[in-house]
Amino acid sequence: MSYSQFTLATVKKTFGLTTSEQRDILAGVSKRECSEHLAETLLYNVPLALSSNSEKARSEMIIAPILIEVKKQLQSHLSLFSGVEFDVDAEKGLTGYCDFILSHSSEQLMVTAPVMMLVEGKNENIKGGLGQCIAEMVAAQLFNEREGNKISSIYGAITTGTNWKFLKLTGKVVEINLNEYYLTDIEKILKFLTELPETVTLES
Repeated sequence: MSYSQFTLATVKKTFGLTTSEQRDILAGVSKRECSEHLAETLLYNVPLALSSNSEKARSEMIIAPILIEVKKQLQSHLSLFSGVEFDVDAEKGLTGYCDFILSHSSEQLMVTAPVMMLVEGKNENIKGGLGQCIAEMVAAQLFNEREGNKISSIYGAITTGTNWKFLKLTGKVVEINLNEYYLTDIEKILKFLTELPETVTLES
């Protein structure tokens, strides 16, 4: 079993999780200015990605530039990984590749202290990606515990590139934001990604 095989029902049952539906996780989040470079990149890339309409195109042309912008803004406080293997516990099915991982660390050679994960919605189906995203968040939680990283909450996001849904895992409770955010909210999305509480990790 791997991350991609989990559904919302199976991940809750396997790890004894409960879910809490939240209206707007970004309600108290202000905005962070989008750089001219990112704005121009998205203006050119988004139509290309949408015309291709493949997960790979959306990942490379929309999601990656946004995460690189986050990395630029945080400089040495963040490391960005793409398409890395994140095997934490094979017996529990917590294995597989993660599209993107942002780690609250300056170390770029290996993943340390994951805090937030992004999972691209399969076939533009964000709801269908909940199980995979939560499984990766559980893996990050376990990874942090083993490494002695005292991070109280793991953050997650499921995105198609144009649509974003955020999650938060604390203990055995998963908060799922009912709202979705769009590229028109890019300044709010950037603010959230660059100013997550405590330490943070990203995966797509």
